Amino acid sequence: MSRTTTRTTPRTTSRTTGRTALLAAIGLITATGATATVMTTTAGAAAAGCKVEYQVTNQWNTGFGANVVVTNTGDPLSAWTLEWSYAGDQKVTQGWNATITQSGAAVTAKSLSYNGSLATGGSTSFGFNGSYSGTNAVPATFTLNGVTCNGATQPPTTPPTTPPTTPPTTPPTTPPTTPPPTGTKADNPYAGAKVYVNPEWSAKAAAEPGGTKVSNQPTGVWLDRTAAIAGVNGGMGLRDHLDRALVQKGSGELVVQLVIYNLPGRDCAALASNGELGPTEIDRYKTQYIDPIAAILADPKYAGLRIVTTVEIDSLPNLVTNVSGRPTATANCDVMKANGNYIKGVGYALNKLGSLANVYNYVDAGHHGWLGWDDNFGPSAELFKQAATAEGSTVSKVHGFIVNTANYSALKEDHFTIDDSVNGVSVRQSKWVDWNRYTDELSYAQAMRAKLVSIGFDANLGMLIDTSRNGWGGTARPTAPGARTTVDTYVNGGRYDRRIHLGNWCNQSGAGLGERPKAAPAAGIDAYVWMKPPGESDGASKEIPNNEGKGFDRMCDPTYTGNARNGNSMSGALPDAPLSGQWFSAQFQELLKNAHPAL
Repeated sequence: MSRTTTRTTPRTTSRTTGRTALLAAIGLITATGATATVMTTTAGAAAAGCKVEYQVTNQWNTGFGANVVVTNTGDPLSAWTLEWSYAGDQKVTQGWNATITQSGAAVTAKSLSYNGSLATGGSTSFGFNGSYSGTNAVPATFTLNGVTCNGATQPPTTPPTTPPTTPPTTPPTTPPTTPPPTGTKADNPYAGAKVYVNPEWSAKAAAEPGGTKVSNQPTGVWLDRTAAIAGVNGGMGLRDHLDRALVQKGSGELVVQLVIYNLPGRDCAALASNGELGPTEIDRYKTQYIDPIAAILADPKYAGLRIVTTVEIDSLPNLVTNVSGRPTATANCDVMKANGNYIKGVGYALNKLGSLANVYNYVDAGHHGWLGWDDNFGPSAELFKQAATAEGSTVSKVHGFIVNTANYSALKEDHFTIDDSVNGVSVRQSKWVDWNRYTDELSYAQAMRAKLVSIGFDANLGMLIDTSRNGWGGTARPTAPGARTTVDTYVNGGRYDRRIHLGNWCNQSGAGLGERPKAAPAAGIDAYVWMKPPGESDGASKEIPNNEGKGFDRMCDPTYTGNARNGNSMSGALPDAPLSGQWFSAQFQELLKNAHPAL
């Protein structure tokens, strides 16, 4: 899926925004999910407002769960206190993502160290479980930082009497599952946690000869179209996976890895991984894709899971490398840059999902063979920040970045470095490296992390590296540097990555499984992950009619002689491949055979 490009002259961008208003009012939401915004005017100050969404997400005959989203439409805040009073005998029994206290009917929720800062347009959320008897009316009045807004709302005529899923036979007095987190988010969600094993992928892997050696490994769950949320062709949907995750979790911590992957005009520089939404369908993306995912993740039932979202693989880098002025420009990428829907979509997803207490957003940051050149690296980092601050999002909604997703770039090249030279000629001048600043994914990920922190992302930013298909083991794996005859013989003889060209990305022949998933393997790296499930095709090797919006990309055709993105080289793709995402047995066997470390 991921791809490379040639270079032009370096460029950098910077963007600042400034908005001022006074936060003075609260809008309310009923238990059914409708919202309203209330504006007030304070003497001597400009009109201002904010919005609060109060939603009862789960209810049984003596208890309920609620989620509250606070959106700031006024001046930036460094801390916040939200207060309300219940009309009945509701009692908060357990809360998360805020310090919640109650005195009689009065409830106070105070921000924590990590979510007190709210920029103009920024949102945060907290949740709690409570008990009640009789009716469970929505609070009529809220105050934020001491400023009161009185606004009437209409609660549902008949409040729900059962949870949205099967009610417990004995109504719980604690959350329906293990308690949700009550403190700050983990600095590294993978640390000390198990990671969800997708039973659908595991069964396919185990059915392959030798597959049981890896079928217990955790892989990403790809939500690559709207239908995947409910489940495609009788397969597991998002709730099914989360319910199974609760079983796998037991009494410890567990990470569930989701791939958010359905942007309008998706993958503008490729065809094999195009999607269902047209370039202008940003509203459908928001309301029919992101909103339903967020609603499921907000269910208190899942509050004890650590949800890692990898947001929109292979999207934003295209707006730097494959637009007008670049040799690899495409008309589709020009359209997506002009309409801004990649930026809007990613920003909306980050804001909506990042407002949930147990969600950790990781944004796709390409790979070194795509963005490792000077004129791609800095501009891409700036573009990531632009997306992270779009649609009400802030950089605080980004927990980290992921590199090499569904790609093949070697984790670490041991036989040459970027500083080496042969007969006075730099490794950077070799045909393989081609003036790139990086030789592998680990050095690229660490450098990209440093760059992102330098432009305003959190100092504790974490990186993920997808190692599902970058092992490059087997008999073709070099055991020593290449001959120092020329810089090309030196690099080509010693490199682990055996692709014909660094820009080849589809079902690569000779690839192998890489490092097994593990937490905190290197400085600045939260985890090595298998986000792309090994054995799932990158794209069909010939045109296959389908209703998934996926086209035929010649880079998946083993007879293709290439284009500007891969230096007009052979594609290196395996033959007889099915549509992207479908099981490809021959590829899985190739990955097993060439695994490094060996199985």
